[in-house]
Amino acid sequence: MTTLKEVGELLKAANNLSDPLFDKWSQDSRQGVQKLIARRQREIQNSLVEDQRLERMLSYERELYVNKIMSIAGIDEVGRGPLAGPVVTAAVILPQNCKITGLNDSKQIPKSQHQIIYNRVMQAAVAIGIGRVDHQVIDQINIYEATKLAMLQAIENLAIQPQHLLIDAMTLPITIPQTSLIKGDAKSMSIAAASIVAKVTRDKIMADYDLKYPGYNFAHNAGYGTKKHLQALERQGYTDIHRQSFEPIKSMING
Repeated sequence: MTTLKEVGELLKAANNLSDPLFDKWSQDSRQGVQKLIARRQREIQNSLVEDQRLERMLSYERELYVNKIMSIAGIDEVGRGPLAGPVVTAAVILPQNCKITGLNDSKQIPKSQHQIIYNRVMQAAVAIGIGRVDHQVIDQINIYEATKLAMLQAIENLAIQPQHLLIDAMTLPITIPQTSLIKGDAKSMSIAAASIVAKVTRDKIMADYDLKYPGYNFAHNAGYGTKKHLQALERQGYTDIHRQSFEPIKSMING
């Protein structure tokens, strides 16, 4: 008799819900086999749902493909709201019709999956550019202008000149044609790819700062104004990487 383990291996060959393998093994009265069938069917159903989601996230790219625009850079930022550290941006050019399982707005991806999805993007991407603007410049020109500057840096750091830009909720002073999408990191595969690259890159920067400036919990809060961070500011004062134009640091300096 075929063992449960062997049945499980055989069912992996089933790629759709109407696969004859399900009919064949549904006649096996063992409860374990029925559970294996149900599990494999759930896996296929989840895969179909995920594929449909990814299809929707390619809609803006495919509108451009129709017009022979294949080199599309998705652009996003991370770090506009924190009290410390840089704003980091990424520009990512993916291959045509590229689907990356699990890719979404980085805020929607579980923390435990960040590095995995990041690695998938890094392996799939045609080109990646990173931009970084530190706290000193943010204090000089404000966070909005600093974000634009970082995005322009990311585009400049691409090894390939893009034909079109898909940007999350920003318009850039650049001659390359562009489309600004509100919540673009949840609507466009290219922008979502840039979102996770920027997120993981910035988190690594802040984890390094956590070693240099212990007590602020930068490895966990990435510079955002969490309770532990605010308590550390009261207890230890601000550091060299805190944004002096942001509250409560601004009041600490002027007070």
